Amino acid sequence: MRLDGKIALITGGGSGMGRVASELFATEGASVVVVDVDDEAGRQTVAGIEAAGGRAIYVHADVSREDDARRMIEEAVGAFGRLDVLYNNAGVMLADDGSVDATSEEVWDRTLAINVKGVAHGCKYGIPAMIATGGGSIINVASFVAWMGAATSQTAYTASKGAVLAMTREIAVEYARKGIRCNALCPGPIDTPLLAELLADPAQRERRFVHIPMGRLGRPEELARAALFLASDESSFMTGASLIVDGGITAAYVTPVD
Repeated sequence: MRLDGKIALITGGGSGMGRVASELFATEGASVVVVDVDDEAGRQTVAGIEAAGGRAIYVHADVSREDDARRMIEEAVGAFGRLDVLYNNAGVMLADDGSVDATSEEVWDRTLAINVKGVAHGCKYGIPAMIATGGGSIINVASFVAWMGAATSQTAYTASKGAVLAMTREIAVEYARKGIRCNALCPGPIDTPLLAELLADPAQRERRFVHIPMGRLGRPEELARAALFLASDESSFMTGASLIVDGGITAAYVTPVD
């Protein structure tokens, strides 16, 4: 098993891509700390892992709050004795996020608090815990829009993911010789309930699809397997990198439409 004996903390682990990753990591031998703000969803993820024979606990934490982030790391170490993998997966893409001249301060504040400060808070407390037991792997979820403009305006989200990419590189360089690897996972559009809600408008959905060379949304398990690679020792010489899983979007100049 690729994560045998490792302790992995996954934020936003109660649903969507976080739940799929939590289940996969457990299947691969990790003890999983599922972190979410939705208690019912988080506990359901843990129950599913335990029913399949895995080990997991649930911790309620809002990653935008520093005290919550500190506590989630403390509870992980308290329960399992160490932390080997920190998967900063929690994030938001708000419906009112649009062009720079139309996006409200409230949308900016919430987006940056969760998507950027949430990652920073996790790393602030996760890194010392990892160093104390020899190091570990951090996976920060950015996005393909950190590399190129989005076809649909989402300025605060795009800016937040660019910040995650820059922060990932900084952390990777600073802590490389202390046993910490830090990489960014950059998904394209993934078929989750959140994206389905945001793409309920057929015209908006079509604008998205025309830019994907593979002609479909990614599946949550496809992203989870990429995260598994970054979490495992198979990526032991990777740090400061961006693993782009986007169906070819960032490789394309113009995508042909059948």
